[in-house]
Amino acid sequence: MRGSVFNPPTQLPDLSDITRYCRSEDIEPFLQMLSNTLTSEHTQIIEWDCKKEQLIASIAESEGTDLKSIHDGLNQIEQERFLLINSVNELHASCTDYRDTLAHRALDTVFVEMDAAGLVRPPVPFALISMGSDGRKEQTLITDQDNLIVYGDGGGDAADSYFIEFSKRLVDKLEEAGFMRCTGDIMPTNQTWRGSFSQWRKRLFSIVRYEVEDIGKNVMDLIVMSDARYVAGDQKLATELIDMIRNMERDYFQVLWGMAKAATEMKLALGFMNRIWTEGSGEHHGEFNLKLLAWAPLVMNVRILAINQSIPATSTLERIALLEAEGSFSSSFAQDLIDAYHILTKQRILIQIKALKGIQKDSHYLNPYHLSSTEREEIRHAMTKIEELQKLIHANFHIV
Repeated sequence: MRGSVFNPPTQLPDLSDITRYCRSEDIEPFLQMLSNTLTSEHTQIIEWDCKKEQLIASIAESEGTDLKSIHDGLNQIEQERFLLINSVNELHASCTDYRDTLAHRALDTVFVEMDAAGLVRPPVPFALISMGSDGRKEQTLITDQDNLIVYGDGGGDAADSYFIEFSKRLVDKLEEAGFMRCTGDIMPTNQTWRGSFSQWRKRLFSIVRYEVEDIGKNVMDLIVMSDARYVAGDQKLATELIDMIRNMERDYFQVLWGMAKAATEMKLALGFMNRIWTEGSGEHHGEFNLKLLAWAPLVMNVRILAINQSIPATSTLERIALLEAEGSFSSSFAQDLIDAYHILTKQRILIQIKALKGIQKDSHYLNPYHLSSTEREEIRHAMTKIEELQKLIHANFHIV
């Protein structure tokens, strides 16, 4: 898909563009150095791939803290690979793949333990659905749990009780495997994120009809569910719930309008004359929250347009490409947004690496003046394009 997948060039750049300024005695050493570097990096990538395959294969026979050790090893490979090749797409795809495998293993372990404890499985289908970055297949080096559980109707109180216990055990198992508990409590241990299909339908109708007390929180919950993705269990049941969520968002325009208003009002780290804004005092003096003031507004606003245009993809890059294909974006603007996503996500991952290495405490704040002038300009330009996107949505939804 355009912009989201790298297509290798059909031919190498003309070597003469590099060597034309070299003296004859320098050309051979230069070419040898280039060959050695490429060979070394290729060898390193092959080694990482082999080690990754071995670790993933070992998941099926592991549990508990052993899964965390495997998870840590896989994260380390992706960290090192990213520092070498800086591929956002590769890191997203790899992290999503092995974390799905880890989640499947944790889920299987819970079923086995509950069976052994004599807890009878209810005769209804069940599905685990992820949201957030996992739902968008945009996992990075630091992850937490953003999951919901849905199960079929007809199991009565016995099914409700079973999945309460199941959810407690699953959240514990995922934490043991290296998935941090969600600070926002978006986990099936919270009854908001667990229920039968009918319970989910009733809950969703209450939100879109404004029949709930804390409408702001519930609309935010609906936004989170916009990135829902099937992970495990009964795929048909998961698809039915995901389709219901998206249909309700689209059919109840006042809810989508409220989501669009919130998206267009998200602040960007842009100050006077579109310069990068940073905090003037305090712990983060000279820094800004890259996640909240740049990356999240991009993801949120693309999501709103995708919902409005009935685009089923959850990946931000896929959403941008499909919005271009159906005419919401021009080719050049779509490419600007794709570039913005890569630029901002790359910096987010580099910040995470610094946090993991203990170089800085926080995994969200960036000091733009620690970057090159070219990188600062890339970030500034990315945010101006996000601002254009906000203005586009503001006009399309007639927000005043």
